[in-house]
Amino acid sequence: MKILITGSSGFIGSALVSNLRNNGHTITRLIRNKCNNPGDFQWNPASSEIDCKAFEGVQAVIHLAGAGISEKRWTSSVKRQILQSRIMGTSLLCETISQLKDPPSILISASGIGYYGNRDSSIVDESFDCGSDFLANVAKQWEMATLPATSARIRLVIIRMGMVLDADGGALKKMLLPFQLGLGGTIGPGSQYMSWITLDDVLSAIQHILRHDTLKGPVNLTAPNPVTNQEFTKILGKVLRRPVLMHIPSFAIKVIMGEMAKALILNSIRITPRKLIDSGFKFKHPDLLPALTYILES
Repeated sequence: MKILITGSSGFIGSALVSNLRNNGHTITRLIRNKCNNPGDFQWNPASSEIDCKAFEGVQAVIHLAGAGISEKRWTSSVKRQILQSRIMGTSLLCETISQLKDPPSILISASGIGYYGNRDSSIVDESFDCGSDFLANVAKQWEMATLPATSARIRLVIIRMGMVLDADGGALKKMLLPFQLGLGGTIGPGSQYMSWITLDDVLSAIQHILRHDTLKGPVNLTAPNPVTNQEFTKILGKVLRRPVLMHIPSFAIKVIMGEMAKALILNSIRITPRKLIDSGFKFKHPDLLPALTYILES
């Protein structure tokens, strides 16, 4: 299959490119920088520029591009960048697809479980409505920007990803040093749920979605067994063989991180990947302890 990918230089995108190539797929990329390699095509969402040659012969598009949500404190300008980087890129991509004479058969577009907002201990599947905070609003607008592609009558899948775990990137990489120094601990009440998934399972799930035509619309990409912050902390400490003695109260993390503390750390989102499970997907890492053991000892 010939697959076009955006966001290919990111944590998930770079791993996905390698994974798909290793499984025999032909990969082309939309990139913002100068194109130096065959199969790379330039686009600039800010100026609505896109090289339509990128779509020639493409059977699937995987759209992952968007500014990171946790790299900088959420000032007004950072929040604007988070939103606009998603809306402009998605709108340009999907409007272009809608005008193609020979469109791809499937578009997989990224989103996040932040769509649901804080849900306490409720078990949340794809049927739940959107939340009301900043991240939920971003996710809602991001997903709505894919609608022009539906006029091309292609299969649209929106992957709502949880916290992706891997030693080489994402949230886990940032946690490792403080935990290794014995400075890890629960944050806030500790009872808030964390919906996670290993990078390996993200890559396998995307391939599963490509193969299974019945999957469409929003699909939760999380492991089937979310854990509380307190459970996550204890398990990570156990795998690293380090004590877990610290506790950061809610007010302190809000002072440190500002508004994003609630959305990224204190909100409780207990997700079930209902559609993946019902479609027959088999998780390699459904439980956190063996998942972290595999990641950190392999």
